[in-house]
Amino acid sequence: MTHSPEPHPHPPHTAPHAPIEPQEFLDAPLTAASATVGGLSKKGLSAGSVGLIGAIVIGISCIAPAYTLTGSLGPTVAEVGLQLPAIFLLGFIPMLLVAFGYRELNSAMPDSGTSFTWATRAFGPWTGWMAGWGLIAATVVVLSNLAGIAVEFFYLALAQAFNNPDLAELVGNPFVNVATCLVFIAGATLISYRDMQTTQKVQYWLVGFQLLVMIGFGIAAFWHVANGTAFDATQVELSWFNPLEVGSFTAVAAGLSVSLFVFWGWDVTLTMNEETKGSHTTPGRAATLTVTIVVAIYLFVAMAALAFAGIGSEGVGLGNPDIQENAFFHLAGPILGPLAILMSLAVLSSSAASLQSTFVSPARTLLAMGHYGALPERFARVSPRFFTPGHATVVSAVVAAAFYAIMRFVSEDVLWDTITTLGIMICFYYGLTAFAAVWYFRRTWFASARNVFFRLVAPLVGGLILSVLFVTTLVDSMDPSYGSGSNIGGVGLVFILGVAILGIGVVIMVWQRVARPAFFRGERLSRDAAD
Repeated sequence: MTHSPEPHPHPPHTAPHAPIEPQEFLDAPLTAASATVGGLSKKGLSAGSVGLIGAIVIGISCIAPAYTLTGSLGPTVAEVGLQLPAIFLLGFIPMLLVAFGYRELNSAMPDSGTSFTWATRAFGPWTGWMAGWGLIAATVVVLSNLAGIAVEFFYLALAQAFNNPDLAELVGNPFVNVATCLVFIAGATLISYRDMQTTQKVQYWLVGFQLLVMIGFGIAAFWHVANGTAFDATQVELSWFNPLEVGSFTAVAAGLSVSLFVFWGWDVTLTMNEETKGSHTTPGRAATLTVTIVVAIYLFVAMAALAFAGIGSEGVGLGNPDIQENAFFHLAGPILGPLAILMSLAVLSSSAASLQSTFVSPARTLLAMGHYGALPERFARVSPRFFTPGHATVVSAVVAAAFYAIMRFVSEDVLWDTITTLGIMICFYYGLTAFAAVWYFRRTWFASARNVFFRLVAPLVGGLILSVLFVTTLVDSMDPSYGSGSNIGGVGLVFILGVAILGIGVVIMVWQRVARPAFFRGERLSRDAAD
């Protein structure tokens, strides 16, 4: 890795940096054309604008605990019963192990491209490009879903506030639905386009509100159990935390697929590394703390819901398929009484917060891909006023909006089956990044006991678990009954969509290889290993 011959001026409003060591990324001009040959360079983002607390808050908002839990409690109980806490803990393990690998990579190479940049440095441009594609595809799918959920709970909250059930029915009108969705996406794009300070201020309120409501929900549920007013009071037992009680590996795998979704999004803390105070250490700490805080919230709320409602198939029992799509909405009334509307508002704020913060990842990945010549240079444009990836943010918004609108009119089953393929995308690019950590640090594995665990064992085990889940999900999704039950020629639509998304990435990658050969020859970002 080489140094620039001349130091370059810092963009306005950014703090001066300490001298840069050879192993660190280089200070460079703000255009993609000036990226240091074979090494990493900055992209003109607003350095030092996000602290540890801000990164954790944005990480939690991207995971969206209220939104993810209301849709995952029921389906996971349907697979694993009372062992719901055990499955959440199992899902937490690979996420934590992979987060350790991410932390090590970020410490060595803080770059907004994260999975794209790190996989390129470890395995070369082809693997790196596909890792970036996996992240972008996953986040665009989630962006469209989050916007749809925000619309649904917006009209649901209006119906509750005005005691008018007809307002909730508006979400079923595709024209009203899509128009409202576009308004939500436009608002989230506007906030994301502005500086990171604006993003943080918005997230403090939205995240704080949803966490307070969820904690209050859990406390109220346990209060009902203690007072004998619970729907189906169920005693909390240690067996709830034992995955061996589930009964079959298929059920465990299905539950893990859901649990991966509820933890997904913590890596947003890493994509902000060039904008974070202490870019080598803060993002990694934020990632591990985010995952740890979220699993604690999940376990508390899951135990409270199980203790209050049980897993029966009647009423508000979590085994009732009629309530599984939106468990919190059905449980809020019996648990919170006249304050039930707060839960709808919490899920609305959760999805809205995540919609806004989720823009961070694809925009900065696209920025890095444009910066290093893997995509057209216009993706490397940074707003001269806000120092954010303006062009990449707008493109992410347009693609997500178009995807949602088309899928909503074509078939809602196709839309939700596409969401189901998210598990495939998560396993794909998280797994690649974990293996990238193992391979990039191969020369340092045995330098210390710490390195053995954090640079070899943790990311390797995490990557292997995700690889097994990736293959298992692909095989299971071939079944025509998987997901919504839609199929083409007897093959499950979820499998077809997953393979199609990856296939489209390959086609675009080959196209870019023809149009921009320098990146694929390793001239813009070279393969390397840590010494």
